[in-house]
Amino acid sequence: MSGTRPEPAGNPVAHALQLARETLPPMHPAGRPFVAGGVAATLLARRFSKRLGLVGALATVATAAFFREPKRVPPPRDGVALASADGLVSLIEEAVPPAELGLPAEPRMRVSVFLSVFDVHVQRVPANGVIERVAYRPGKFLSADLDKASEDNERNSVLMRTEDGHELVVVQIAGLVARRILCEIREGDKVGAGATYGIIRFGSRVDLYLPPGSRVLVAKGQRTVGGETVIAELPAAPVSLSEG
Repeated sequence: MSGTRPEPAGNPVAHALQLARETLPPMHPAGRPFVAGGVAATLLARRFSKRLGLVGALATVATAAFFREPKRVPPPRDGVALASADGLVSLIEEAVPPAELGLPAEPRMRVSVFLSVFDVHVQRVPANGVIERVAYRPGKFLSADLDKASEDNERNSVLMRTEDGHELVVVQIAGLVARRILCEIREGDKVGAGATYGIIRFGSRVDLYLPPGSRVLVAKGQRTVGGETVIAELPAAPVSLSEG
């Protein structure tokens, strides 16, 4: 009897590891020291008590989950600003961008996303473009869902110009539990929509300031997916003086 014979099964351990890589999100490098410390503490605690070892193992897994950096696929749309963070839209209002960026003190539409400790905490670039300025300002650690957190809390502000010439401002804001903001981009960097550019440790907020004429597409109370949810449609590209 003729026919095609099935290929022999591969190594089951290797197959299981491949499935794990495809299913479990990778971890942001900022989390490696915390997870390594958790593993060491777990092994030490297990010498004295299996129960303590179990608690340590669960805490280590939770820490690794906090620093997860899942792959995201930006929508194939031009002229939009994407969410820079996973979380809950807490505010949609007009506000003046952070003074340290040197922009005119004129209100712009601001969409604020609040991140709980259970959300993915990496921040993502909202559009293709170039980074024009990065400015850090120390401050307080009020609860990130408060209105005044944008003004009083520790923050890191990024001004970028999109490929169409629009200015977008993304602000990482520390929260009540957060004590460290990491920003991995510098002035002059060319960035792509959806790419990871930083992380805030343990509870925070991210503000996105839009150019005038943008049309906001999210609502207060809506959940966002960083690098995928479209926050707003940007206005038509500015016309260059050399055109027409």
